[in-house]
Amino acid sequence: MTAPDLTGTPAGTKGAPSGKRRRLHPAWIVAAVAFLALVGAAGFRAAPGVLMVPLQQEFGWSTTVLSLAVSINLVLFGLTAPFAAALMERFGIRKVTSLALCLIGLGSALTVFVNQSWQILLTWGVLIGLGTGSMALVFAATIANTWFAKNRGLVIGILTAGSAAGQLVFLPFIAALAQNPGWRGASLLIAAGALAVVPLVLRWLRNSPADVGVLPYGAEEPNAKAADAGTTPPLSGGAGAGVPSPATSDSANAAVRALQVLKRASKVRTFWALAAGFAICGATTNGLIGTHFIPSAHDHGMPETTAAGLLAVVGIFDIVGTIASGWLTDRFNPKVLLAVYYQFRGIGLLVLPLLLGSSVEPSMIIFVVVYGLDWVATVPPTAAICRSVFGADGSVVFGWVFAAHQLGAAAAALAAGFIRDATGHYNYAWLGAAAMCTVAAVISATIRKDAAKKVPVAVA
Repeated sequence: MTAPDLTGTPAGTKGAPSGKRRRLHPAWIVAAVAFLALVGAAGFRAAPGVLMVPLQQEFGWSTTVLSLAVSINLVLFGLTAPFAAALMERFGIRKVTSLALCLIGLGSALTVFVNQSWQILLTWGVLIGLGTGSMALVFAATIANTWFAKNRGLVIGILTAGSAAGQLVFLPFIAALAQNPGWRGASLLIAAGALAVVPLVLRWLRNSPADVGVLPYGAEEPNAKAADAGTTPPLSGGAGAGVPSPATSDSANAAVRALQVLKRASKVRTFWALAAGFAICGATTNGLIGTHFIPSAHDHGMPETTAAGLLAVVGIFDIVGTIASGWLTDRFNPKVLLAVYYQFRGIGLLVLPLLLGSSVEPSMIIFVVVYGLDWVATVPPTAAICRSVFGADGSVVFGWVFAAHQLGAAAAALAAGFIRDATGHYNYAWLGAAAMCTVAAVISATIRKDAAKKVPVAVA
């Protein structure tokens, strides 16, 4: 009798039925560590809105200058994502994730020494932008596509909620520290949060199921040979059915692969529809609410800690909304879900100027709850469409779509800062964003159903 391997089956009969089954598939351990990594990386997402006013008060920098730092961060956050996805395929998820968390920690820690505006552009913008870009939502898609053959939508929803959890965990503390002892203490908290996850990543975040001798979670016995050969289980009816995983091209240059995928995807109308919608998604979340909600509330006489608490409530309901969206994505047409999400978001932004005030009214609570449920609920259906249309290229394509998300966020963050300096208020920014959400809803609703049938999937 042979000793059982990590799957709980006798050695040499990998994937065979056995009376002894593993209680917890390693995929769920990897997903849990990935969730914590996203929490650690999300600390900075809460920082700009909270720290903008204290930095203005100490250094006299304009809203436009600080918005530029956030915009550089968001641009690099987006443009790094597709290359990070390719790097994860070549060098492994664990190495890229550890390096990304270290960059976030370094950039945030160095912020305490800034005294010139160009230095905040370097720390907030370049270092943290590169780090968070490598830990972007494409990381969630990569984990789900590599480790799970079923429940992928749910897993992406749970992992995406890690970013919301990061906001939830850090935001109240950042706001409190920004008041006493000051914004430097808040920056150090962000650095500590990112670095604290690195040991867990190095110990528990495995690159692929093959590393521990198992199949992806939910993979059936007929797929065992495909798994041993380094391929992913076929997507039922999708463009990626039977296509070798990108992981088989480990020898390929990651940057070249990312650009090759972009070239292929750019010929498909669905890619541009997803990119346009996600650009608007980024503009109306990270770019506007994430960056300017607290300064805007401050303009109306609301204390910064109170406004930060409202964003924390957004984070709480974002977790619920994103996980629910993942569950819905596994069961309903993702393009319909996208259209509904974008339109509800637009309605919220349309009424926001009427809700802001010096105190928190019940109508504002309703807004933050609804907006929280919708915050990144768009991620699971967008990732699902990328996977079904582009197959083996899906994770990298999602990286490019996410790049559009961050470019939209960067443009909105900078534009809103300019509008605030020029007019003294944010009203035009909120109303313009509401109109863009309606555009995104229309674009999403018109995504072609037959795209998957027309897209040849090439392997780099």
